[in-house]
Amino acid sequence: MKLSGEQRLECSVEDAWALVNDPETLRACIPGCEALERSGDGYTASVVLKVGPVKATFKGDVMLTDLVPPNALRISGKGAGGIAGFAEGGADVRLAPDGDGTLLTYDSEAKVGGKLAQLGGRLIDSTAQKLAQQFFANLDRRIRDRAAAGSPALAG
Repeated sequence: MKLSGEQRLECSVEDAWALVNDPETLRACIPGCEALERSGDGYTASVVLKVGPVKATFKGDVMLTDLVPPNALRISGKGAGGIAGFAEGGADVRLAPDGDGTLLTYDSEAKVGGKLAQLGGRLIDSTAQKLAQQFFANLDRRIRDRAAAGSPALAG
């Protein structure tokens, strides 16, 4: 499965970079994320997802690599959801100035196995698209809330 898209963020490229590298922001923006903690060069995560009739808690690792601050990085991860199966994949993320904001673009790929793979490609693709849209809506809301409060992007 491949997925790509873009999202305009109402903040500078530097603030966008800080946000996509901040574990608290990621935890708050990833749909279903229950925990995200630093572990070595990456993070360990626990995410509850529902894909069609299958609901599972996925536990796994997330790595940020190919860092080119503040313009690009690769996010990759893999997780196991018990009997539901597994998911693994990655995304190349790019940040570029766009007027007074930032244009975030991504190209991603993912594989699933186990019960998830039996659900069918269209259901998995539509769920992945929905999760990406929720992530970016959460990130955009977080940026706007902080701007409305007169706070820098990462201020408490």
